[in-house]
Amino acid sequence: MRLEDHVRFVRGIGPKKAELLQKLGIVTLEDAIQCYPRGYEDRTHITPIAQLLEGEKQCVHAIVGAEPKTAHIRKGMDVTRCKVYDESGSLLLRFFNNRYAVTALEVGKEYAFYGKVQAEGKSLVMIAPEFEPVGADSKTGRILPVYSLTAGLHQKDLYTVTDAALQTVTGEYPDFLPEEIRKQQGLPPLGEALVYIHRPQTMEQAQQARHRMVFEELFLLSCGMRLLRSRRAGKSGARLRDLSLNAFYRALPFALTGAQQRAIEACTMDIAAGKPLSRLVQGDVGSGKTMVAAALCYLAAKNGRQAVIMAPTELLAQQHMQTMEPLFGKLGVSCGLLVGAMGAKQKRETTQAIESGEISVVIGTHAVLSDNVSFHDLAAAVVDEQHRFGVSQRASLTAKGENVHLLVMSATPIPRTLALLIYGDLDVSIIDELPPGRQKIKTYAVGEKTRPRIDRFIDKQCAEGGQVYVVCPLVEDSETMDTVRSSAESTAERLKKILPHRVIGLVHGRTKAAEREQIMADFAAGSIDILVSTTVIEVGVNVPNATLMVVENGDCFGLSQLHQLRGRVGRGKRQSFCVFYGADKGEEARERLRTLVQTNDGFAIARRDLEMRGAGDFFGTRQHGLPPMKMADLAGDTRLLEQAKLAADTLLENDPELQREPKLRAKVQKLFSQCGEGGFN
Repeated sequence: MRLEDHVRFVRGIGPKKAELLQKLGIVTLEDAIQCYPRGYEDRTHITPIAQLLEGEKQCVHAIVGAEPKTAHIRKGMDVTRCKVYDESGSLLLRFFNNRYAVTALEVGKEYAFYGKVQAEGKSLVMIAPEFEPVGADSKTGRILPVYSLTAGLHQKDLYTVTDAALQTVTGEYPDFLPEEIRKQQGLPPLGEALVYIHRPQTMEQAQQARHRMVFEELFLLSCGMRLLRSRRAGKSGARLRDLSLNAFYRALPFALTGAQQRAIEACTMDIAAGKPLSRLVQGDVGSGKTMVAAALCYLAAKNGRQAVIMAPTELLAQQHMQTMEPLFGKLGVSCGLLVGAMGAKQKRETTQAIESGEISVVIGTHAVLSDNVSFHDLAAAVVDEQHRFGVSQRASLTAKGENVHLLVMSATPIPRTLALLIYGDLDVSIIDELPPGRQKIKTYAVGEKTRPRIDRFIDKQCAEGGQVYVVCPLVEDSETMDTVRSSAESTAERLKKILPHRVIGLVHGRTKAAEREQIMADFAAGSIDILVSTTVIEVGVNVPNATLMVVENGDCFGLSQLHQLRGRVGRGKRQSFCVFYGADKGEEARERLRTLVQTNDGFAIARRDLEMRGAGDFFGTRQHGLPPMKMADLAGDTRLLEQAKLAADTLLENDPELQREPKLRAKVQKLFSQCGEGGFN
């Protein structure tokens, strides 16, 4: 058979099983060979009965001491018990509805048994073990791969298709990894690695193969991202001749931090070099990314061109407008707002002013992407909260001008090497300083016992003129959850009962957009004391008067999300506080929340979050356009990631289009076409 053959042609795989395999992404033998095991069972290690560990799967060689006895427990359930022994002790075996065990096990004969051991009183019991005569080495005496399954499939089905696929790996199996890089990294050839990963003779072989596959994935990813970046090579950016920012700095009511200045300088240097600016500015909540965006918009307007800022919500767009309009007013730069909630007449007048060039800086939501919005001369685009927009929306925005400079902003701090990969078509600037005067938010992780005290603290903050957020993971209580989670609706009702003298607002994902915007605007204006919400308030709301953030069931959220929520307070001059419930939900929950109590450093928190959750959960759905990782862990394999990136950069320095490595180029092209990136031509 050949790798391109359909798995339904494999003996033992009929149409039904072929359908089930397709659910795992296995259609051809090539898919099967690239479906790597998720782990291994080492059945080569024989443990004496006296040394068996409770709760572990282990292998023993033991002699059957007595005839297996079967008891009928209830309808449809027979239990077979059998006692076996070795030189160190005895062990009880228990099988369920297994007639084969009754007839196959002979008294006085030695078998290899593999299964999970549990203690019952002073005895040890192995539950439903697999077994065979010692020396058979079919089910035991070897290392067995463990594959991910779907309902209706068994491990033996995966063994069948991977066996068939491995039969195609003969002779000089084509390897797309350049030989020089492979040898530098001490990696086995691809054909050898495929055999090792699916059918290792030792755990060392399995580890060698995993090392090769992880490096390979990260290397392909690095090559692809570098090629994406090369798309910009040779292109010209919008010409902005006057890059002086002296007037802009004088107009600011405060001094910028060093990190803000470095980010702005990086932008101006890109523009001065004549290439299109394509930069990610990432920084912690409240680090001042908006001022970098304002500087770019000012440069565009100063040169008689236009700029646009696209925000994910109308409220955030309005807040950007409130921040920037007075600043741009001092500089003689016209500024306009475009959001979906505007009336038809107002929207029409605004789009006309944009098209005529009367408005120099446009601030809006995705409404700016509408076909009826045409710019007079767009030179710069800013995408705020990058993770809320897809790659295609970014492209649609920059397509509204010619050679538009692009700045994207993200408040999710991640390690630089990872940022360069995830935002492969962007340069990266990191703002790692907070503006002076920002007080550290005092953070506490608490359990249910402290609730009366926290309720009093909420009331005290309101009495002193502050405002309070209370964030819940659910909209309404769910009876289907194992643990009852506090909901936004029930929490709001409870607070209204115990604090009837406070104005309490409720907002969540099911609240109609216009109503949600109004409630959040009322909170920002100070007419609501306590805002109970789900995580819809995570992004963008700026309420300097909010001094307390209370998060129900903090154990339900990722650390970075909790840190984002904490960043909603501490924006004014008063001391602010954050309280996370969930510290009484077990040691793991307590340990996670302790990270937030100990540090306010978003980068340190993001690293810890990546370690605990893995990159898949951390980045959520495939919004970043990254190819899927079968083996690599972007969080755990950071050292290998750096090695792979260095190797890719070195290779592409000497061969920018991979013309000397056609197999590698084809592999990268195929990988990135799967996630909608298209070609690199």
